[in-house]
Amino acid sequence: MSRCAPVSRSLDEPVSGTAATATTWLLLEQPGPWGAQALTSSHLDRALGRALEAAAEGTGVRIALIRRPGRHADPGTPLMRQVYAAHTVPGRVWLHSATTRDPRQLLDLDFAALGEGGHRTFDTALGGAAHTGSPLALVCTNGKRDRCCALLGRPLAAELAASGVPGVWEVTHLGGHRFSPTVLVLPYGYAYGRAEAHSVKEVLHGVQEGRVVVEGCRGSSAWEKPGQAAELAVRSAAGEYAAGVLSVVKTDGAAPRWTVTVAHTDGRRWRVIVAQGASLPPRAESCGAPVPGTPARMDVVSVRELTATALAS
Repeated sequence: MSRCAPVSRSLDEPVSGTAATATTWLLLEQPGPWGAQALTSSHLDRALGRALEAAAEGTGVRIALIRRPGRHADPGTPLMRQVYAAHTVPGRVWLHSATTRDPRQLLDLDFAALGEGGHRTFDTALGGAAHTGSPLALVCTNGKRDRCCALLGRPLAAELAASGVPGVWEVTHLGGHRFSPTVLVLPYGYAYGRAEAHSVKEVLHGVQEGRVVVEGCRGSSAWEKPGQAAELAVRSAAGEYAAGVLSVVKTDGAAPRWTVTVAHTDGRRWRVIVAQGASLPPRAESCGAPVPGTPARMDVVSVRELTATALAS
């Protein structure tokens, strides 16, 4: 069977509007091997993994495990683990970090507050503080989830780390295996597909300048998929690449067609029509998919800046 990422690339499947959705990311360092469902199939205590999944459900918080790039033989129980939390909604973007000897401390978090953008619960429970270092580049490498993530993601993570790029971690799952290597950049929460080392470096340089790189961008995890596609389309149409200035303020409709309103902090607004299509021909949506499928795609039909009259109506 052909691997999913090369097939997707050969068909030039669009990546816009395919990012995972999460208002807040919670990342826990867990060395060693990962299984397909990493929170409950790694060397993290399985009962803790189940409890964390239950606590995060419906809160907007997405939990993932991270590890340093390199070999992943089991080093035994780590004495100290790195923990990050990042909120991705524009106007309230933050990235905080902490360390812990006992990952059960994560159960002390108020997940609802964390999902809404409150970092106080993270700082109180874990002794965290604002992360003042480099942005994070999370490369999906979980081969137990999909072969392409390991075969393409691990070399990318290793290359970035070897070249001295700070803030690089391997991560368990970002969705969209067929776009491997996939990368999530925090704190802004933009995901990228078919990433290469030079493009990731450009993205990270953009983050440090407060700029969003749209080439290869799958969208911001702050929005649902129609909003992801709409926001990127507005950026391209308006030539607006500053981070944190665009927000999806309204989404009307349902699959297969939505009307999305995107707002700028300067008062401008755009109305974007997004239609859901099917990526043809049928192909495996992941290396482990038992039968071929037609992955959903988000097609931007139109982008129109609203006038004062339209805004008043």
